[in-house]
Amino acid sequence: MLSKILSFFGSEKSKNKITGRSGEELALKYLEKKGFKILEKNFRVRGGEADLVVKKGENIVVVEVKTRTTEKFGPPQSAVNKRKFRRLLLAGTLFCRKKGYSTSVLRIDVISIQFKNGEPLIRHFENINLSQICQ
Repeated sequence: MLSKILSFFGSEKSKNKITGRSGEELALKYLEKKGFKILEKNFRVRGGEADLVVKKGENIVVVEVKTRTTEKFGPPQSAVNKRKFRRLLLAGTLFCRKKGYSTSVLRIDVISIQFKNGEPLIRHFENINLSQICQ
């Protein structure tokens, strides 16, 4: 299904945007099923953006969603590097300050979505940190 939608659009940039949006919608539904409350989508700040900001229990979770239709560039989660992690942390910290949450309950998660034969494989990496990314 996704491949049919993507083939309709010509440019690679358009295809990537559609793939990304599809992934974010799948991640949103996945998180809701897991009991997370959606606080914000595409929270933008100067120097960073969080695809999703969600809450479960006392935790405020900044979620980066990475979606791929091919393994050509490695697994989706490999696209989260030190620079991206710092931007996610900045976005999360500013979100907490703006909304009155303590930053002590902030964590960063990555949801990796890999389409294989048109079917999504969803992997959820919880509470990632710099040491995991720098390996």
